[in-house]
Amino acid sequence: MSRIFGTDGVRGIANSELTVELAYKLGKAGAYVLTNTLHRPKILVGMDTRISGDMLESALVAGILSSGAEAICVGVVPTPAVAYLTRKYGADAGVVISASHNPVEYNGIKFFNKDGFKLSDELEDNIQALIEKNFEGIEVVTGEKLGKKVVVDNATQDYVDFAVSTVKGDLKGLKIAIDCANGASYKTSELALKKLGAEVLAINNIPDGCNINKNCGSTHPEGLMKFVVENKCDLGLAFDGDADRCLAVDENGKLINGDFMMVIAAKHLKAQGKLHKDTVVVTVMSNLGLDIALKEDNIKTVKTKVGDRYVLEEMKKEGYSIGGEQSGHVIFLDYNTTGDGLVSGLQLAATVKESGKTVSELASAMTELPQVLVNAKVPNSMKNIHNEDEEIKVEISKMEKKLEGEGRVLIRPSGTEPLVRVMLEGKNQNELDEMAHALAKLIEQKAN
Repeated sequence: MSRIFGTDGVRGIANSELTVELAYKLGKAGAYVLTNTLHRPKILVGMDTRISGDMLESALVAGILSSGAEAICVGVVPTPAVAYLTRKYGADAGVVISASHNPVEYNGIKFFNKDGFKLSDELEDNIQALIEKNFEGIEVVTGEKLGKKVVVDNATQDYVDFAVSTVKGDLKGLKIAIDCANGASYKTSELALKKLGAEVLAINNIPDGCNINKNCGSTHPEGLMKFVVENKCDLGLAFDGDADRCLAVDENGKLINGDFMMVIAAKHLKAQGKLHKDTVVVTVMSNLGLDIALKEDNIKTVKTKVGDRYVLEEMKKEGYSIGGEQSGHVIFLDYNTTGDGLVSGLQLAATVKESGKTVSELASAMTELPQVLVNAKVPNSMKNIHNEDEEIKVEISKMEKKLEGEGRVLIRPSGTEPLVRVMLEGKNQNELDEMAHALAKLIEQKAN
């Protein structure tokens, strides 16, 4: 069996790749690997709004209970809520059933340890090994040793109270539009913002199980950008399906990505003396404009591989306050152990209120260099072809020489889809566009 865990848990098309059988085994193996057997373990389970969530939750919980563990079911909540509530409720582990920003046919299962952190590769491998050995040597529990399912009704409110507690003061006087992606934040985001006194206008907040991420949310913010202008809002916040990421929209309807949000937050934290080691952790995908903007305030950047888990690893190692990705995964480690769209959205809104500046004024601290991202469709087995095929390597080398000192070429295989992402950055948008599409086309031709 090839490795079932990707960069963000186990993910696939629900009922085809991510089957109920696999969900059951993951529940059973996860409960065994992640818990202390000296007491009856507790595993917290949350999910997003996908139609497949109920089916997978039933199977996952059955696996947990069959191992003798207790399942604490909190229903539909954002992924960061699972990380927080696992700690708050004293659970031994947390699991979220979600495929984040992916379309409705996908779903995923992601584990957190008792401290609310994503699992190490080693622990994920231990879970997979147990499944591959068909639970050999593991006691089959029966009778009173079986686990119980407990349904918690106040989880949403507990998470909202936590998110609100990360803001000093209130948001009175701000008119904020939110796009909930018909996903897990459809209640929490509005509740939190209103509790802080903001006027809230919500769109895409009526999930039906099938409309999650459908032409809305952080992957399709166009509707929110228009809505903010039409309704004269101070800012907009666009969440993805599981609300671990958030993008913003300024008062003029311009998109503010994670790079800008990190620059705004880092400068604000530094001014308050709260930016640990005056450093921000970003990935290799972050725009070079971010480095330039932060350097002006003597703020350093540390770069990691793409994936919020790698950002988090670096943050934990050195105790950095903030890190994240251009895509809107922003981690405030002083508050939560994972990317938290609501927390990062609230921090931006609080900075707007506290500074008295508009979002566009705050964002003007960074000038973004043109960046082009093109997806090349390749089979999963050919995702490394750019490192192996001589013709592709020569082409990349030529492009790097052309951009030297003023840009770069970055090729990154997707961790969740049969894609290779081709990213070029530089000064001339048209030139970059031409080069990126030509390179993506070459990779597709060679790989298929």
